[in-house]
Order: sequence, then C-alpha cells, then structure tokens
Amino acid sequence: CTLVLDSKTSTPLIMQGDCDSRVTPASTFKIGLAAMGFNEGILKDAHNPTFPFREGYPDWGGDNWKQPTDPTRWLKYSVVWYSQQITHRLGKEKFADYVKRFQYGNADVSGDPGKNNGLERAWIASSLKISPMEEAGFLSRLLNGTLPISPEATAKTIALVETLPDKPNGWTIQGKTGAAFPRRADGSFDHAKSWGWYVGWARRDDRTVVFARLLQDEKKEEPRTSLRARDGILAELPAILAKN
Repeated sequence: CTLVLDSKTSTPLIMQGDCDSRVTPASTFKIGLAAMGFNEGILKDAHNPTFPFREGYPDWGGDNWKQPTDPTRWLKYSVVWYSQQITHRLGKEKFADYVKRFQYGNADVSGDPGKNNGLERAWIASSLKISPMEEAGFLSRLLNGTLPISPEATAKTIALVETLPDKPNGWTIQGKTGAAFPRRADGSFDHAKSWGWYVGWARRDDRTVVFARLLQDEKKEEPRTSLRARDGILAELPAILAKN
C-alpha cells in the first residue's frame, strides 16, 4: 500500500494497493507507545529516562541495542527492550485500555496464543494488527490533538519522531520504520516474506499530510524491507505533494 492523506480532511492524495488489510504494526507502534509513555509520565522528555541494557533483554538489533537508551535513541534504533520497559510500567490493564482508546487497529494486545506475552511482543508479528488506512487515521488523531492524551504528551510525542534533514520543496518530514516477519502455521517465522513499513507526516506552512507505505517481500532482499518502504515513499512524496 502507498497512502497519503490530508490530515485535517482525511482526503486521499494517493491510495494504491491494499490499504485496508491489517498486519503487524511492528516498530511503527513505538509512536503509540511514546504517546502512552509521555502521558503517564514514564517518559519525561527526549532524553529521559535512560534505561541500562541488561543481559536477557532482546539484543537482535546488535550493538546499538546493548547501550544505555533514552527515548531519542529508542526511536532512532528501534530498541525493542525499551518498548518493553514502557509496557511493563503501564501494566496489562492500562496498556490494553490505551490501545483501545487510541482506536489502534484491532486493539488486541493479548500476544501469542497461550504465551501470556502481550506486554513483550503484541505488536511484533503477534496479536495486534493495523491497516495502512488505520495507521494514517491514528497519526491524524495524534497531529490533530484528538488522542486521549494531554497536549504536552502530544507535543512531546510528535517532537520525538525522527525529522529528516532534507526539506523537499519546504516540507518538513517525520517518520518511523517498522519491520517484522510473518509466522507460518507452525509458529515459526518466514524470513523470506518480511513486512516493511514507513509511516509519518509532512508539514509545510499550515498544511499537514500523513503517509503510510507498506511492503511485503516475496523473497529475501537487501536492503531490508522497511528501508525500501521508507526510501520509496520519500522518493515519490515530492511529486505527490506537488500535484496536490
């Protein structure tokens, strides 16, 4: 799916492919987690709190995941264990309530069947699923200040999402990647058919658009799917915005 919407009117500027089927949000869910974390005071600002890496934490992200991590570093390197620090501090009930009130996809944070691991990985190839159209709706609610969080939490969440250095035609672009492998029937991961997301928004003057690009590989490719999703939509966005 390639989707670009006006954030105020929800008018599609472009909508190509299947933008209504739900899949795992993967690390794009960190935007939602940031909103919860700031609203609850778990997250203080862009650099507080810093949590240390501990043995036993997810470390498949390599050395970047084995460092003390603050909110900025968390989003930059998509550090899964930092997400888990937030969800565990929220607790099951509050976490589930936030996701429901955010109207985030199917709002199912139960995790893998029978494993009681919703706080660890509901958003990573597990129970929580969202469509590109729903991602765009969630981002619009964040940007329009209509999520059930404080104005301060809203502002801090928006500011935390990575801002790209380039400003094509004066547009400021912020976004987040996400990637995950689908599960086979036996529960194993299909490493050849990775999902790759890039979601975010572009602002110029008083206009804001939200976008979502979702890819799924047919075979393992390089660079990884999420980076191709990001680079693809960023290459096309200036022309899409120029026409609209």
